[in-house]
Amino acid sequence: MTYAPGPYGYGHVPVPPPPKPGVIPLAPLDLGDVLSGAFGTYRRYWKVLLGVTAAAYGVAAVLVLTTGMLGWAAVTDALDRLADAPDPQAPGPAEMMPLFAALGVIWLAVVVGVLIATGLLHAAVAAVVQEAVLGRPARFGAVWRRAWSRLGSVLGALLLPTLVFLLPVVGFLIGFCCVVVGILVDIGSDERGLADGSAGLFLTGLLLFVLSLLTLPLALWVWIKYSLAPTAAVVESAGPLTALRRSSALVRGSWWRIFGCTLVMMLIVSGVGFVVQTALSLVGQVSVIDMDLSPDRGPTSVFAALTPLMGLITLVQFLAQAALAPLQPLASGLLYVDQRLRRENLGPVLAEAAAGPAA
Repeated sequence: MTYAPGPYGYGHVPVPPPPKPGVIPLAPLDLGDVLSGAFGTYRRYWKVLLGVTAAAYGVAAVLVLTTGMLGWAAVTDALDRLADAPDPQAPGPAEMMPLFAALGVIWLAVVVGVLIATGLLHAAVAAVVQEAVLGRPARFGAVWRRAWSRLGSVLGALLLPTLVFLLPVVGFLIGFCCVVVGILVDIGSDERGLADGSAGLFLTGLLLFVLSLLTLPLALWVWIKYSLAPTAAVVESAGPLTALRRSSALVRGSWWRIFGCTLVMMLIVSGVGFVVQTALSLVGQVSVIDMDLSPDRGPTSVFAALTPLMGLITLVQFLAQAALAPLQPLASGLLYVDQRLRRENLGPVLAEAAAGPAA
C-alpha cells in the first residue's frame, strides 16, 4: 500500500526538523533550547565573551580607582587636621563635610562604573547572540565597537527597570537602618524624649519594610516586562524608548514563560557562585588556622599577614563572578529571538540570512 503525497502527519512524510545554522533551531524554543543555546554560545564564543567582560569591568575599575584616589587626596589634609586637633570632642559637621563629600563622589563613581560595565556587557552579549543564532564567527574588535556604539541606548533601556527594581531594595535597607538606629538609641538613653524618637524610628523602619514587600511584585513585573529591551536596542539599532516599547510588546502574553526561563538561569548562576564562594571561604578559614595570629605579633603584623590571603580570595571571587556574568544576558538575548520567532515568523528570514554572506 502506498501513500499519496499529502500533509505531514500520521502515515505521511515526517515533518522535517527546523533549520539550525547556529546555536538554536529556528523555531519556537522551550526551556531546554534556551539553556542549551546560552551555554552553547558561551562555549563557542567564550574568548570574545570573557574578553569583553574583562574590558568592561576594567573600564569600571579604572573609573572607580581614579575617582577614589582623587577623593582621598582631596580629604587627606582635612583628616590630618582632625587627627592633630587638641580638642578631644567629636568633630562637627563642618569638619566632617569634606569626608562626606568625598565618600559621596566615590559612591557615585561606583554606581556609574557598574552601570557602564553592565551596559557594555549587555550590548556585547546581544551582538554575540546575533551572530551565534546565524552560526557566524564573532571577533572581539567588532563586538567591542558595536557595544560602544549602542552603549547609550542600552543604558537608557536598562535605567527604568533597574531603578524600579532597586526601589524595594533601597526601601528595605533604609528601613533596616531606621530599626537598628531606633533600637540603639532606645538602649543607650533613659530620657523620655529620646525614647519617643527611637519608637518613631522603629515604626518608620517597619513601615518601610511593609512598603518594600508591597512594591516588590510590581518591580519584578516591570523588570521582566522590559528585560528584552537591551537586546532590541542592539539588534534593531533602536533608541531607549523604542527598545522599551519593543520589549513590552514581545513580552505581552508570555510574561510567565519568560519569567520562568529567567529565574532558572538566575538560580543556576547563583548556585555556581554560591559554591565558589563557599569553597573560597573554606580555603580562607583553613589558611587562617595555619597562620600564626597570636596577640604578641601586634595588629600591624596580623593585618600584613592577612592582606595577601584576603586579596587573593577577593580576586578569585571577582574572576568567578565575571566569568558567570554573560550567562544571564545570553538567556535574555535568546528569549528575545524566541519571541520574534513566535510572533513575527522570523525563522525564514534568519535561515536566508544564515545562508547568505555576512553583513
